[in-house]
Amino acid sequence: MDRQITVDAVLEALGRVSYPGYATDVVSLGIIEAVEPLESGGGFAVIVRQASASDQVMHELAGAISGALKRELGVPRVELKLRKLEAELGEKTGRARLEGTRYVVAVLSGKGGVGKSTVAVNLAMALKQLGMTVGLLDADVYGPSVPMMFGAGEERPRAAGGQNFYPVERYGVKLISMGFFLTDKSPVIWRGPMVMGAVRQFLKDTLWGTQDFLIVDLPPGTGDAQLTLAQLVALDGAVIVTTPQDVALLDAARAARMMLQVHCPIIGVVENMSYFVCPDCGERDELFGAGGGAQLALAEGTRVLAQIPIHLEVREAGDAGMPIVLKDPEHPASRAFMDLARGVLAAMPKD
Repeated sequence: MDRQITVDAVLEALGRVSYPGYATDVVSLGIIEAVEPLESGGGFAVIVRQASASDQVMHELAGAISGALKRELGVPRVELKLRKLEAELGEKTGRARLEGTRYVVAVLSGKGGVGKSTVAVNLAMALKQLGMTVGLLDADVYGPSVPMMFGAGEERPRAAGGQNFYPVERYGVKLISMGFFLTDKSPVIWRGPMVMGAVRQFLKDTLWGTQDFLIVDLPPGTGDAQLTLAQLVALDGAVIVTTPQDVALLDAARAARMMLQVHCPIIGVVENMSYFVCPDCGERDELFGAGGGAQLALAEGTRVLAQIPIHLEVREAGDAGMPIVLKDPEHPASRAFMDLARGVLAAMPKD
């Protein structure tokens, strides 16, 4: 084996191999379990999570991986070893219900900084205001903000025996988040399998009880947390959060298409930071552009569920630990969030 070819070089080359049917590479998707040098004859063994039951997909993936390593690095021999997942990528979404929960709705965005967690928090609170019983799972393990936005940063989940624990409850909403297990300055430095394990534990080991909705605040992008959620539980829909500018729309479109790939219906688009109304003159100003949410919804065959205006009070309410929907129900942003909740509720499958 050529000693100049390192495992890191192999992983870098694999980072340019897209999973069949996806725009995302196999490393980012968490498909690559490990890369190991072969004991004899040179080359590498690539351990791959078998994310599809389709022989054609796995054949295409094997060819793409082998071709990339031989073409880019000159690896003389490539062996693929498959490890079966407990569920195929997307193909079992819709088959396994989360016990005790009527609907599971994901809130996601293509990029950070668009207010996804603010939307998830206020959606959960708005559904509670509509008389629903609601849980909120903060699956954004790298940037958990739900505890702070509910004023529950000092709370800790109670153990319930074995690996189980009770969610924290605040304002009548059940909460679980990595933020409950960290100090304020603790960094989360995790690779994909650890992220997947955390999402699995939060979903399955939390004693959610009986509830109408579980809202899942997913991290930005199209990675391990999203795939794990889709593999483990039936999703009733996804809400895509974006701001009007082009770069956010491009990333949001990728997030929407990923959810469709895992057979999760898109409920609609939330255009956050949609416009600003001058408090002095009442003039409306689209600071980040106009019509972006509608453009995304049209392209993805869905609709705009809400346009959330920019208001200082929304940020202040979140920082103070009381969502704006609860703090000021008559605020223009609160009314927009209530419209969002009604749209999500109306889109749910009827029993």
